[in-house]
Formats: sequence, C-alpha cells, structure tokens
Amino acid sequence: MTEPDIVLGAMYLGTRVDEATSRALLDRFVDQGGAWIDTANCYSFWADPSGVGGQSERVIGRWLVDRPGRRDRVKISTKVRQQPTVPGRWPESAEGLSAPVIRDAIQHSLTRLETDHVDLYWAHAEDRTVPLADTVAAFGELIKAGLVVRLGASNHRAWAMERARQLARDRGVAGYTALQLRYSYAQPRPGAPLPDAGHQLATAESLDYVRHEKDVALWAYTSLMNGSYTRSERPFPEVYEHPGNARRLAVLGDVAGELGVTRNQVVLAWLLGGDPAISPIVGVSTAEQIDEALAARNLGLSDEQRRRLDDAT
Repeated sequence: MTEPDIVLGAMYLGTRVDEATSRALLDRFVDQGGAWIDTANCYSFWADPSGVGGQSERVIGRWLVDRPGRRDRVKISTKVRQQPTVPGRWPESAEGLSAPVIRDAIQHSLTRLETDHVDLYWAHAEDRTVPLADTVAAFGELIKAGLVVRLGASNHRAWAMERARQLARDRGVAGYTALQLRYSYAQPRPGAPLPDAGHQLATAESLDYVRHEKDVALWAYTSLMNGSYTRSERPFPEVYEHPGNARRLAVLGDVAGELGVTRNQVVLAWLLGGDPAISPIVGVSTAEQIDEALAARNLGLSDEQRRRLDDAT
C-alpha cells in the first residue's frame, strides 16, 4: 500500500476544463511532484452534450502519448459502474458491475487512456443487482491478466467492502485494497442526506474499519468542499450549516492564521496526517491551486493544533 498523498481529481478535464488547460494542469501536477491521477470512465457525461462519458480518460491518454516517459512517473486510477448506456438516462441506464461489463469497460478505459494497465481500478459504487461473487471474480481476472495493479471500492459501505474482500479471499483472487468515500474536515448534520446523488460519506464505522485493516487505503473526494473553505461565492451546502461546523471552521481559521497558510492547506494536512491517514482527491482549474494543494504535503501540524482541530464539535 502506498503512503497517503495528494491525488489530482480529473473529473472535469476535457469538459468544463478545456483540453489545453487540462494538459497544462497535468504537466504542472507532475512537475511539482504529484503522482496519482484519479478519473472514471463516466467522467463527465453530465457536463458534455453527448451525455456519455470518457472525455477525461481521452484527455489523459492524449497527454500521455504527447509526453513520452510521463506514464512511468504517474499512477492512473479509474472506475467502472456509472457510465450511461443510454445518453440522458441516468442512473437507470448505468452500466453496473456484471462480469461482462467489467471485462469490456477496462478495455475501453485502457484504449482511451493509451496505456496497457491501470494502477488502481475502482468499482464506482455498489451494484446490488449483480451477485457480489461475480463482480469479485471479474475484478480478480483483471489482476491476473496484468491489466490492473490494485482494486478499490468507491461509495461502498464498510460491510460491503469487507464482504467483497472475504469473497476474494475465499476464491483466492485479489480483493479491494482501497476505499473511496466523501470526506472532509467540515461535516454535514448527522443523518442529513448529502446534496449529491450517489455520494457516500465516510462514517465513524468506515474510518474505524480502515484504521484496523492495515492493507486498506482511504481516499477522500470532495476533500476541499468545492472551494467552500476559501471562496465566499461558494458557500457550504445547507446540510453543512450547523453549530458544530461553525465551531470547526473557527478553529480551522485560527490554525491557518497561526501557520500563515490557507484553510485548504490545513484541511489537506489534517487529512494526510490523521488516524487513519487519508489521501485527499483535489479538483483544480488553475496551476496556483495545484501549487497550494501540493504544498500542504510539507505542512506540519503540531500535536496541539491537531488536537484542537479534532476536538472541535
């Protein structure tokens, strides 16, 4: 398992972020020492007139072709499960996690990414219409074939993750070694539904699971809350507006001021150095945002600052 690190979220590369800017961002990320790029086969069908995904993978693939040697310096993470099979009809036409879908989807992703393997391949969400044993076996085949290095489960509950891992152990195939969930320093009201369809929040149970399963890495998406920590024009969603968060944000601001850094950087440092340590996925649209995020890797929170951040509720 690799050490926790900043991950470049490539969701809007090729759609909301044009190709020239996307390439510049990818260059900047790698030149500044970034290693992991996270995408999905469905990114971003909702932001493209076609209603079908693949735009992000294609941009990354063309960039890799035009940058000889870059593939050896970056690790590619992508996903299967949510690609619409009928444009404009999602989620009812989402591809799912049957064995034929998984076998077909990896080939299409490899073609778009212009590579012969994916470093981390995720089940983008649970699919309870398919026997879990079939999904586990199909993912295991990809490892045996050398098409995938590691497997992960995104938007899975801890019990579903563990059940899949046990099925993999029983069948002697590779299982999930990464869990990807929505998580940040700010927290929604307990029990309140998240504003984004399909998002699964990291809970106390999933955090405890990762803490004790030493071979499982945790990745956090929406780690910077779409800019809400630092941009007044992007307020937190309503479910995040409660007294506990107000107290957390006050402490976050205090610590950022003490260190002379941004609140984003404190959040990233808090995630990277926590228990369990977490790899934050960061979406960016400018080179300055990449520099800000990667600088957080060297930001040392004192034990006292971390305690204050942890204890604010």
